[in-house]
This record gives sequence, C-alpha cells and structure tokens, in this order.
Amino acid sequence: MFKEKVFGLAREFSAQTHGSSDYDKDALFVMGENDHEFVPWSYIQKHATEINSYNHLKSEGFVYSAYEFLELHSFDDWYQKQFSKRLTSKSMKTIGILHRPDQKAIFDTVEVVHKTHQILKEHKVLINGKNLPVQLGEWYAKIIFGLHQVKSSSQRGFDFKTELGKLVEVKVDFHDATSPKGVKIKKSLAELSDYAIIMYVAKNFTIRDVLFLDSEFVLRKFDTKGHTIFLKDQDVQNYFFSRSDKHYDKVVNKSALLRFASPQLAMKLEDKL
Repeated sequence: MFKEKVFGLAREFSAQTHGSSDYDKDALFVMGENDHEFVPWSYIQKHATEINSYNHLKSEGFVYSAYEFLELHSFDDWYQKQFSKRLTSKSMKTIGILHRPDQKAIFDTVEVVHKTHQILKEHKVLINGKNLPVQLGEWYAKIIFGLHQVKSSSQRGFDFKTELGKLVEVKVDFHDATSPKGVKIKKSLAELSDYAIIMYVAKNFTIRDVLFLDSEFVLRKFDTKGHTIFLKDQDVQNYFFSRSDKHYDKVVNKSALLRFASPQLAMKLEDKL
C-alpha cells in the first residue's frame, strides 16, 4: 500500500537532519504516521517512483490542506529541526500538507455526535447546529473528491480547488429532505467557480446524496435573474449520484464515499463505483 510506503519514508526522512539539502524549498509535505514525522513531496518522488500523483495517496485517505488551515504547530518544530531554520511567514502561505485522518475514528465520532445532538435538541439546548454539519459536509467533499483546501485570495478564508487548480464551490444541505425552494447558491460564487458540489447531509450526519455540477451548466440551466440560484430536487434529480454515474470519475476516494454514505445511498453506489 502507498500509505505504508509513505509512512516509512516519513520516518526515514525525519530520523536525520537535512540542513544542507534543498528540501526546505518544497511547497508540499506529507505527514507520516504521527504529527512529528513529515516528508517532502520531492523526496517521495525520488525514492518511491511508483507514487507519481497526489491521487495515489488521496485514494488511500490522504487529504490536502493549506498549512495555515491546519494550524499544525508541530510542523514548525519539525521544520526547524530538519533544516536548521525557522519557517518564514512567506513559506507558511504557500505550503500544503497531505495528511491522513483516521476515518474509522471520525465515523465513530459522527455517530456519537448525532446522539449528542439529539439529546441537546430534545432539551432545547441546541437550536441551530448548522456550523458543525456545514464543516463536516465540506470535509466529506474534500476527502471524497480529493480537493485542496487553500487560503482564499478574497475575504472568504479558505477555498476548495481541484488538483489542477479548478475552483470549487462546496454547498452543504443539512436536512433529511431538501426544502421545496431548493438549495441556494449565490450567483456571484457560481460565476467565480468552475464546479459546484452540493453535499446533502442527513440529520444523522451521513451523506444522503451528492451533486457535482459544472458551474457554467448551473448558470446556463437554472434561473439566474436574481442574485441567488435555487437548485430544486425535481430539477436536478437526474444528476444526483444516486441516479447518475456521469461524475463518478471525479471521486478520488471511493471507500470514503461508501463509508460516510447513508445505507440507502451506499446500496445504490456499491456496485457502480
């Protein structure tokens, strides 16, 4: 497995210093089995020629995040130890990290969170649980489609991009059934992005369906007279992953999609992916 190969290279690289090398100039580092071991992407390319694409690692659960998004302070210490220099503010803005979250632990936690939410809602402690579902839905999109989460050039904080640099608008619909009005997308964001991904997350935090659409198609196909586009179920149902395999090729991590899908969606996808 590529995972074990990379973990071994991270241990190997981290076991000695590399102050006289050029590896400190890499813009991408891969985290090893723990957050105290890393390895530059160029080192992997040199010592594991069979791993010639990010997607090889993404298919095994690795995800790409901007260093600034992760707030990974252990990387600062590792970097200084390896290269005898501090990580500059300029470098922090350009470095990306490929890391592998524990999907089983996350899945188990999602189940616990669902039960906790139910109790808090019953006792009227939690009224609006939108923030967590939105972030979780975005993480689903990130790991399933191998998106890169990078610092935004605008005021939005962080953007999602494909490995080839295409901008992706990720929208999360947290309901057991979509509102009759549909899922709202800002026209301005559709105009700025190349793709739109809608993650339909059920109240139990599983994925009940997925849409992957070209933004140009969205702008052309749906009413854009105002500032908001509404994607109603009856208008987009033929493009749902549960019905159409048109964008199955965009899925980088099939096991993650099946693991976090609702039982109904998983049954429909299992023999198709």
